[in-house]
Amino acid sequence: MNETPLFTDRADAGRRLAGHLGAYAARDDVVVLALPRGGVPVGFHVARALGAPLDVLVVRKLGVPGYRELAMGAIAAGVRVLEHETVRAHAIPPWVIEREAAREHAELLRREAMYRGGLPPLDVRGKTVIVVDDGIATGASARAAAAALRALNPARIVVAAPVAAPGSMAPVAAVADEVVCLATPPGFRAVAPFYRAFPQTTDDEVRALLHAARARTPAPVAAHAL
Repeated sequence: MNETPLFTDRADAGRRLAGHLGAYAARDDVVVLALPRGGVPVGFHVARALGAPLDVLVVRKLGVPGYRELAMGAIAAGVRVLEHETVRAHAIPPWVIEREAAREHAELLRREAMYRGGLPPLDVRGKTVIVVDDGIATGASARAAAAALRALNPARIVVAAPVAAPGSMAPVAAVADEVVCLATPPGFRAVAPFYRAFPQTTDDEVRALLHAARARTPAPVAAHAL
């Protein structure tokens, strides 16, 4: 199993990921949407390197009861994606899925309002949208994000992450126009081991990074310390 750290922290991962997205630099038709919370520090540095605006695309994982870190699916605005094999393997009844989806939908709405502070989301119609996360495990969140975006009529959806499970690539590629990933290590079990520093990103940090992106000011000190 290969779980040697590949990145110093999320800022390092974002800068390195941006290096593989150079075709989208300095274009007025590109926007970066980061998946909070951990995707935002990565997305900040991608957006800064490309000269693109940054916003959040809130996606909530549906965790398996008793195994919250294991995703049985994910939701985004108006979209639900299920990991059917996981649902079957854990014999999860429909009422449990509905309960989890309702709870996470309420949290999704709360976070959207909190992160943007009343500002409207970026208009993605006709744009190339780069969806950024700090890593892709099952791919449920990335697929929910892409499905939600399709309804908003972007010109192109690019899913970008520093590291991903090999088995997640094909399902994500099926719903995106392009997938950019720096590493798909064999034996992948979780995102965290591939970062030397991988603390939980806070809501305050997400808000600070979004403010800095809008104001075109340097990343807050806390972000550099990730």
